[in-house]
Amino acid sequence: MAKRKARKKRDVEKDYPARQFVAKLRRLADCIENGDRFRIQVAGERISVPPGARINVEHERGSSDEEIEFQLGWKLED
Repeated sequence: MAKRKARKKRDVEKDYPARQFVAKLRRLADCIENGDRFRIQVAGERISVPPGARINVEHERGSSDEEIEFQLGWKLED
C-alpha cells in the first residue's frame, strides 16, 4: 500500500466579500444536509471535507474584539 504524501503544516485565513462567503456557506450547508463531501479551494489549495467531519462553533472574546468560528475537523487517512 502506498504511503500518503507528507503535507506541510498550514494556518491560513482568507477574507471574502459577503456575497462569496454566503455562497460558500450555502454550498457547505447543502453538503452537510445531504451527507455529501464538501470541496473548497482556500488560498490556492483544494480541500475536501468528508461527510463525517466534526462540526462545531467557537466563540472567542478578547479585551477589544470578538470572534465566531464555524469549524469542521476530521482525521487524515493513512
